[in-house]
Amino acid sequence: MVLNMFSRRNVNVVSDHFNAIITEEYNRIRTNIEFSSIENNCRSIAITSPTRGEGKSTTATNIAYSLAREGKKVLLIDASIKTPMLNMFFRIKNTFGLTNILAGQKLLEEVINQTETNRLHLLTSGPIPLNTEKLFKSMLMDKLMEEAKGKYDFVIIDTPGILEDPDTKILANRSDGVILVVRNRRTEDVLALEAKKALEIANAKFLGVILNGKRSTKIFKG
Repeated sequence: MVLNMFSRRNVNVVSDHFNAIITEEYNRIRTNIEFSSIENNCRSIAITSPTRGEGKSTTATNIAYSLAREGKKVLLIDASIKTPMLNMFFRIKNTFGLTNILAGQKLLEEVINQTETNRLHLLTSGPIPLNTEKLFKSMLMDKLMEEAKGKYDFVIIDTPGILEDPDTKILANRSDGVILVVRNRRTEDVLALEAKKALEIANAKFLGVILNGKRSTKIFKG
């Protein structure tokens, strides 16, 4: 799947006044995700990239927005604990969030945020803990994923670059599917291949690749 790269100031790009080609691309991704949810019960989707700066947080946000605009109830989770971005995208405080749930300090309903888009909720990353790996491997993480899928049609998880943070392998394994985001003329082929291999090692279900920063329309599936 190929998309254009967008600035962080214009997060909700899938709206009627934006470029129709861009909107069509996100609609196509949304349709692929919806088919995956029907065929493979794929409702929790991790969005990752080889390294930072590929546009995965923007892509995750726009996928979530596109699904919500189509009438789906969506939870967008910022699991990039060390370098969170989504709270800045939505201008929401990151006082409490995901890590508080995984530490047993808060419940999901206590920390989710309603965005300006109907049916789109945001779970920010929360404060940085001493051991993120332990939290992501905990039973509370499994419980959270089960609860979220029980309350939402889709759960979109923004994760760290898989070659930079081992936590992403854990998150990929606990998700129903993973989308890899790479950036045109920036991501080296060897890094993209290493990232895909890392997903295979994590025993993650690879859904496909989104290529940012290219104007032509192509779709690459796993």
